[in-house]
Amino acid sequence: MKNEQAKFLKAFGEHLRLTRKKHGFSQEQLAHECEIELRQLGRIERGEINTGIYSIAIISSALKIDIKELLNFEIDF
Repeated sequence: MKNEQAKFLKAFGEHLRLTRKKHGFSQEQLAHECEIELRQLGRIERGEINTGIYSIAIISSALKIDIKELLNFEIDF
């Protein structure tokens, strides 16, 4: 994985984790709502995998937020 990609995935994962907590969801609750494996959500939050845009849409829907909120984070390349 390229360094820039790894930085981006880590930043996205951290932002997702903070957003999830801000909206009062545990990892278990969110994974259940999204019908995805808990391990998968954990890997996304740790920046270990590059999740698809459809998964991001499902996550934002479960959190009851606009998808823009999940994609609204800064990263320095």
